[in-house]
Amino acid sequence: MEFQDGIDASADYEDRLIVPSADVREHLVVVGNGMAGCRAVEELLARDASRYRVTIFGAEPHVNYNRIMLSPVLAGEKTFDEIVINSREWYDENDIALITADPVTAIDRAGKTVTSKSGRKVHYDRLLIATGSDPFIIPVPGKDLPGVISFRDMKDVDTMLAAAEAGKVDGASEAAASAVVIGGGLLGLEAAHGLTLRGMKVTVIHLMPTLMERQLDEAAGWLLKTALEGRGQTILTGADTAEIYGEGKVEGVRLKDGREIPASLVVMAVGIRPAVALAREAGLEVGRGIKVDDHMVTSDPAVLAVGECVEHDGNVYGLVAPLWDMCRSLADGLTDQHSGYKGSVTSTKLKVAGLDVFSAGDFSGGEGCEDIVLRDAARGVYKRVVVKADKVVGAVLYGDTADGGWYFDLLKKGEDVSEIRDLLIFGQAFAAGGAGLDPKAAVAALPADAEICGCNGVSKGQVVASIEGGACSLDAVRATCKASASCGSCTGLVETLLALTLGEEVQNGPKTLCKCTSFTHDDVRREIVAQEMKSIPEVMHKLHWSTPDGCASCRPALNYYLLCALPGEYVDDQASRFVNERMHANIQKDGTYSVVPRMWGGLTNPKELRAIADVVEKFNAPMVKVTGGQRLDIFGIRKEDLPAVWADLNAAGMVSGHAYGKSLRTVKTCVGSEWCRFGTQDSTGLGVQIERMTWGSWMPHKFKIAVSGCPRNCAEATIKDFGVVCVDSGYELHVGGNGGIHVRATDLLCKVATEQEAMEVCAAFIQLYREEARYLERTAPWIERVGLGYVKGKLLESDGAPADAIATYAARFHHSQSFSQEDPWAERAAGDRADLHQPLEPIAIAAE
Repeated sequence: MEFQDGIDASADYEDRLIVPSADVREHLVVVGNGMAGCRAVEELLARDASRYRVTIFGAEPHVNYNRIMLSPVLAGEKTFDEIVINSREWYDENDIALITADPVTAIDRAGKTVTSKSGRKVHYDRLLIATGSDPFIIPVPGKDLPGVISFRDMKDVDTMLAAAEAGKVDGASEAAASAVVIGGGLLGLEAAHGLTLRGMKVTVIHLMPTLMERQLDEAAGWLLKTALEGRGQTILTGADTAEIYGEGKVEGVRLKDGREIPASLVVMAVGIRPAVALAREAGLEVGRGIKVDDHMVTSDPAVLAVGECVEHDGNVYGLVAPLWDMCRSLADGLTDQHSGYKGSVTSTKLKVAGLDVFSAGDFSGGEGCEDIVLRDAARGVYKRVVVKADKVVGAVLYGDTADGGWYFDLLKKGEDVSEIRDLLIFGQAFAAGGAGLDPKAAVAALPADAEICGCNGVSKGQVVASIEGGACSLDAVRATCKASASCGSCTGLVETLLALTLGEEVQNGPKTLCKCTSFTHDDVRREIVAQEMKSIPEVMHKLHWSTPDGCASCRPALNYYLLCALPGEYVDDQASRFVNERMHANIQKDGTYSVVPRMWGGLTNPKELRAIADVVEKFNAPMVKVTGGQRLDIFGIRKEDLPAVWADLNAAGMVSGHAYGKSLRTVKTCVGSEWCRFGTQDSTGLGVQIERMTWGSWMPHKFKIAVSGCPRNCAEATIKDFGVVCVDSGYELHVGGNGGIHVRATDLLCKVATEQEAMEVCAAFIQLYREEARYLERTAPWIERVGLGYVKGKLLESDGAPADAIATYAARFHHSQSFSQEDPWAERAAGDRADLHQPLEPIAIAAE
């Protein structure tokens, strides 16, 4: 096999001496040329390609390749070149010194040098250890015989291929044509599958009663075992190896129950352990793995570690998605962005010997858990979803894993599934109310942060961004964001996203603000700020509007965009507002209006109630209705009576509830800890504070807030634009909910400890929404469009935002509010715009 080589350890000794470079940049030395080490370098280059001089040491004699794809190489489905991730050209183009076949054997932390097996010594400023993991070899007699191997690298694949060829020779013994795989996990089963396809007789020995017991429950494991046996493999579960026997080489495996299995090859695939020997010898703090903090920094500030070799917060990870999260946090830290890794919730979506399996969360069951199971023997499909307290806590799928991403998303977000409980097991399409939905609809409905490619940790939002950035084919998507570039099980999802994204673009093109312009909402907002435009006519002139005065779609949008961009400077154009906002009341079908006075946090008092009662009687209002937002709505008020009604309500201290506007509507609360036995915090008091902070603010669309005093959520905070759920330790802050025609539960933005923090995050989120959403776009579709990750990345330091992001956005909101919190009812009651409240003049009809 030919390899794409780097600097080889077989070079002369003089060539192994590293001469100090004239390059004055910090020198980053990476120990490990595998997937984690190179991915970390890729992330670093994406952030600041010129920040570090990089040298990578690799133990193997070739460039970085995809270890996940060793199984297809063994099976003959792919070649080595097809699984290369970083070609020799990549190292050269990025000025990376690659040293292959020469593992680092020692680290001198005091002198900041590493020494390799060949004697090469290199100085570092920052050291990254990415040594991965070592295969666990069970300590049985015969484990060191020739023919006993692991399944971790290309050398192991070559050994297996050679054994398979030897078994095909005429006259070969039964043992020569047979192999034993010890371990019925993913790697073991993949090895068995590949060797079977290569013509060997394969027996799998697994200690536990269920194959892949960490990923599958008993039922799914049985289905997998049955399917593999149907393909010619012998599967022995509950089998314990006593010894590997043979004279000078492997001849077979003997079990503790006395059974003997002839074999010329034994593949150990019983597990892996973090490779920590190098770090331990260097004096770094080591537990199960190399201990790191949230920025992947070890006990030595100059030494970092990433990948399977690390232990973070007591956890070690063997799946690639968490490793990619680590790499992003590491690269952020090396470029002074400091996002911080917070651990990962993992799922496993695999194709085992061509069979689809998926698992996520805890499917062990237990007290309080409910199993929902679907079995379709004819199709070979098994689904099990574990629900606890109306939330998905685990899932196992076999045969049909299309809804795996949806179940995982429900699990990660902890969404309440009580409303879809009866349809949950049938998948997203059924749960959404349409068994006959377009097959693409389920993919289209996935949120932006839904995981598409588990192998490379790529979300739907990242795939769509790649497509919108010019990746117009499957290969182009693989090249840019790496989705579908590994095991390929997500290829169908990526192809669907290509069709959804490009199909709509081809048919409709980018959606413009209205027919008066070729500019989109985002274009207009950007240009207003960039060109410092001050008025609607100026915007229309500079952006080449095709109509003289715009239309009913663009004028309100432009008015809002200018109002948001120029608080205190731009004069609100009342003529560009909808009738309800011009009249500061809601017009009804009979031409009268309804009036909703503001009640802070849903609280009222006798004085306010008497004032409302007096208004109802004085102006003969036919109906008073309690609203869903804990307010009183007075119906049937004539246009000409509105100023007098407002004057009477003002006299009782009541102001406009803005129930008519694209603005803050209400802050709904429950009674919280003051009265409720279950209340954890003063939800009512916090709601009042938030409403007094946010009232009068103009938004892209109506905006509703709620504060619930405990997780029972009596104020329905999880279907509001911004919701606060009080818990014992503080406040959970939720965003993007909607209780209208298309109900959407909120996403958890973050958790804070104090009321003041909750209010600042609220102000910051509102301002981000005000500045970036499109006019008439509620928070729910806005977050679905941009992704929760984008919002977090703008606001939360833990997700990459500047440390002062929340304070900055909140300050801009408070500045805007200083010009907005003037009661429009009081202004009208004092005589402002009296012309709007004149009754219609009677029309005289001349007699014929």
